[in-house]
Amino acid sequence: MERTCDCCPNPAVVHEIVVRDGVKAEVHLCAEHAQERGFLMPTSHGPALIVGKLLEQAKAAAPRAPKACASCGTTMQQVRETGLVGCPLCYRSFEQELSPIIERAQAGACAHLGRHPAQAAELVDRAALRNRLARELREAVAQEQYERAARLRDRLGELGAPTALAPNGAEVAPDPMGDEERGGAPS
Repeated sequence: MERTCDCCPNPAVVHEIVVRDGVKAEVHLCAEHAQERGFLMPTSHGPALIVGKLLEQAKAAAPRAPKACASCGTTMQQVRETGLVGCPLCYRSFEQELSPIIERAQAGACAHLGRHPAQAAELVDRAALRNRLARELREAVAQEQYERAARLRDRLGELGAPTALAPNGAEVAPDPMGDEERGGAPS
């Protein structure tokens, strides 16, 4: 019994078995429909095109060399297996892969916050918000977005005066122990 094309009543010249997601399907196509779908190559190029197509498929299927840190040579596979990066530059090399992991581990924060007493958390949050708003205010002024800058200035004013400044000028939360408890003068 001669098979006919799945798309028309012409006799099938291409018989292909396709397995996708574990489901086996048979495809039967005439020459015209087989060429439209890429199963047959025009005869003028014949073998060269077939070999080229096979090489493209082999390249696509070939496993790629694992990405490695340029500084220490650690691969992402090694980081996954050990849970350790090889050097500080690994964080940059594997930023795309590590960011979601770090965010989950730090409850949504990508920036390292360090350790601090629970009662200081509100001060740290307030300081971080002031720093972010101040940065956005500088950017808004630089971009001449004065209405936005005014809103940011007002929000900064609502938060009150900075609690303390770090050497780099960024606002930081005061030491929760306080200078007074250590015998120092109040600031």
